[in-house]
Amino acid sequence: MPTSTPSSVVVQPGLPGEGNETVSPEDFDGAPAEGSWNQADVGFVAGMIEHHLQALEIAALAPDRAESDAVRAFAERVTAGQGPEVHALASWLQARDVEVPEGAETAGGTGPRVPEGAGGAHGTHDEAVVGMLTDEQMAALAGASGATFDRLFLEGMIAHHQGALDMVDVVLVDGQDLFAHEIAAETASGQGGEIDRMRDLLDGL
Repeated sequence: MPTSTPSSVVVQPGLPGEGNETVSPEDFDGAPAEGSWNQADVGFVAGMIEHHLQALEIAALAPDRAESDAVRAFAERVTAGQGPEVHALASWLQARDVEVPEGAETAGGTGPRVPEGAGGAHGTHDEAVVGMLTDEQMAALAGASGATFDRLFLEGMIAHHQGALDMVDVVLVDGQDLFAHEIAAETASGQGGEIDRMRDLLDGL
């Protein structure tokens, strides 16, 4: 009885929103080598540090200015979650001899120190970080209190979180590093839900 030799195929995942593609083994580029990383990963990790540092700065304003207990509680969660993450992100950059954004070493009071002369031997992050509040917006927050602060806080944090989601979209397509992808996936899940929560709070003011 004749038998057929099965042909080998590789299922190559498509980009977000696209279907998978079946290709022959010789046409498959394969996954990035273990431990590989690229400039998209560096840009994301460094950008997330800067992003988190401003979120921590915003959250630190809430205890003395917010009127809403829910806003104060949200600010506490931001501080508890993003402070430790800054240290992990900074350690990733340090391990690759990449410049760590200023302020990362003191976030939350502890964490890795930026080495003397740490610099861009393998590239630095020069792009503007999306979703960051302007100096004028930060000054308005610092000068507000009560219900006005609550509204500015929630509006600012929603835009801030949306900027993080935009950064996630880039690294999930262009990045290679597993850690960066894990942080991106956690950010997409956590901050996406927090945006919905903040919109509800804003509607209730």
